[in-house]
Amino acid sequence: MKLLVKNIGRIVGIESTGRLRVCGAEMDRLECFDDAWLLVDNDRFAAYGRMDELGEIAADQVVDAEEGMLFPSFCDSHTHLVYAGSREQEFLDKINGLSYEEIARRGGGILNSADLLHETSEDELYAQAMERVREITAMGTGCVEIKSGYGLSTGDELKMLRVIRRIRETSPLEVRATFLGAHAVARAYRGRQGEYVDLICNEMLPAVAAEGLADFVDVFCDEGFFTVEETARILRVGRKLGLRGKIHANELAVSGGVQVGVEYDALSVDHLERMGAAEIEALHGAVTMPTLLPGAAFFLGMSYPPAREMIGAGLGVALASDYNPGSSPSGNMRMVVSLASIRMKMTPAEAINAATLNGAYAMGLSRDYGSITLGKVANFFITKPMSSVEFFSYAYQTPLIRRVFLKGGEVFGMA
Repeated sequence: MKLLVKNIGRIVGIESTGRLRVCGAEMDRLECFDDAWLLVDNDRFAAYGRMDELGEIAADQVVDAEEGMLFPSFCDSHTHLVYAGSREQEFLDKINGLSYEEIARRGGGILNSADLLHETSEDELYAQAMERVREITAMGTGCVEIKSGYGLSTGDELKMLRVIRRIRETSPLEVRATFLGAHAVARAYRGRQGEYVDLICNEMLPAVAAEGLADFVDVFCDEGFFTVEETARILRVGRKLGLRGKIHANELAVSGGVQVGVEYDALSVDHLERMGAAEIEALHGAVTMPTLLPGAAFFLGMSYPPAREMIGAGLGVALASDYNPGSSPSGNMRMVVSLASIRMKMTPAEAINAATLNGAYAMGLSRDYGSITLGKVANFFITKPMSSVEFFSYAYQTPLIRRVFLKGGEVFGMA
């Protein structure tokens, strides 16, 4: 099937060099093409050119962009969108002065979500998660990574991962699954953290691998959660079972999570609200993508990751939503892009690259997703006409995304 999109005011995010990620000063370069048409053939970008040079093209469907801009879909490389219920009571606790750490010490946070998830059926979990999937799809996300980590037992972790597999099979999104049994220590193992790590390594990980339920393994390597030594052990076992590492690191303290992630060739290290020169140096020349989650810093009132220092040192960064019930209950990647500019001083071009190509890289998907590149999968959205690319970040709550296409087919349209 061929799809022709005509009268595009500007194509944004073209990548014609074959790069799988952009770093340093290159992040501020966003290749665009004005007054354009674009052709999709068999779900892939096939051609584009200027409207005044458009000849006769036999297309099965013709879409008029009406001078709106066309962007590659967002690639959200860090979410927890499979969960049961919500945690708005903790929202009130935060308003009343309790910190994230204090709520966790009182048995709240992740453990509350684990209790709710245990009582929720797989079908109900799937139904709740699909509402969130439809929400993020309409907001421009085309690829998403989804973590487990609210099970904290073998049975419940497998239940979560089976829900993620169902999402992968039934939604138009490109989905990657991450096993995060090391999200917190289960209530039953309180005071016996070493035994819980044994359970992850000896029972959970082999069970996950046996069913082929995950692409990655993640560990919350931070103060009050899992140590560098425990993280390294889990990554080693995961690697033997074919699961590449991804790390929650340096959200609450300088934890050593960045360094252990780099040592084990983790695909990404995420959060990074607490970063110093040693962490930035460790990431130099590494395959590991630092991934920033400004939605969590915004919601929790924490300091933001030092994006300018990282980019200035030549690193690439990715942006992700951290969509979860406790610290970032939103999957709006456009808001994440705006927060990156407003609070971390990333230029709009840097933020868009971080949320598209670099986000795809942080899921191992940038060969096929994350930019407008001939031969890549045709995931894109069309906006209303705008005065500039910068307006997309500047007018952060104006409903600008008008039509969404995934794998060459329209999945959302706004009248």
